[in-house]
Amino acid sequence: MRGFLTDPTAPAGLRLTGALPEPEPADGEFLMAVHAYALNRDELNLIRRRPDGWRPGQDVAGTVLRAAAAGTGPAAGTRVLARLEELGWAERAAVPVHSAAVLEDAVTFAQAATLPIAGITALRALRQGGPLLGADVLVTGATGGVGQFAVQLAAAAGARVTAHVSRPERAGAALALGARHTVTTLAEAAPHGPYQLVLDGIGGPVLTDAVRLLAPGATAVLYGNVAGPSQLSIGDFYAQGWNARLVGLISADPTPGATGGEAGPGMAADLATLVRLVADGRLTPHTTLTADWTRTPDALTALARRDIRGKAVLTLPPAATDPALDPALDRRL
Repeated sequence: MRGFLTDPTAPAGLRLTGALPEPEPADGEFLMAVHAYALNRDELNLIRRRPDGWRPGQDVAGTVLRAAAAGTGPAAGTRVLARLEELGWAERAAVPVHSAAVLEDAVTFAQAATLPIAGITALRALRQGGPLLGADVLVTGATGGVGQFAVQLAAAAGARVTAHVSRPERAGAALALGARHTVTTLAEAAPHGPYQLVLDGIGGPVLTDAVRLLAPGATAVLYGNVAGPSQLSIGDFYAQGWNARLVGLISADPTPGATGGEAGPGMAADLATLVRLVADGRLTPHTTLTADWTRTPDALTALARRDIRGKAVLTLPPAATDPALDPALDRRL
């Protein structure tokens, strides 16, 4: 089987090989033919940190080749998307049933591949703010992978969204997503607040400035820190956000806590929600790059240079994964 593994001597630290072992799904896993996968910024860090020969890949979409032996999950031939921990950048992958959802016909594999990490992060971050109808919400990095979904979902929930973007030329894209206001500095965001909810994937001084814009009892959700550590003191909350709270969101939690501490929907249910929203036209993934999967190292390099806003998707040709087009593969399965 072909797929990517880490190699510090290769471009972007990644090498395509044809010598990978075929996946061996556990009872609660199905075998999937991977048709598309998306890149996430943290995968740049994982590739650097993990040992030589590690196999990355988290956001995947494709077709079930063999259903789970336990009798749960989708049947063979079903179109699905999934959120994996690793091993997804390959022709086939073993997928836990609880980490996957069925695709509706209106949703393409490329669209679906953008949803698992970025979409789940945005969805679960917004839930931390409770009901959003009429609320003022600030989203930093609003045209990035998570930000684009957060703006759309918040606007769909009835929030008044202020979108923070890194450059003025990105303001139009943020407005098209549903933002009411766009800013390039948080000083410009102050007149549109205070905010009942802040979603921040930047960290550093941006988070400190954002906390000062919180309304009393409001919530700030930190899901990333591309700008590095932040320095916060109680004085930042005294600005106006008395008794506000700061949530460090780990979106991979299979049953996350919702507002009030009760268990929230699981991964499969959240993925299904995102699929329905895309199918209904209420959520539109914005992809900057779509390319053949052999160009994954090039796409990672562009992501590291911040040339990619929104999502980058890599696609596999059907002949690579479809037993009907590859009799040898059919015999192996």
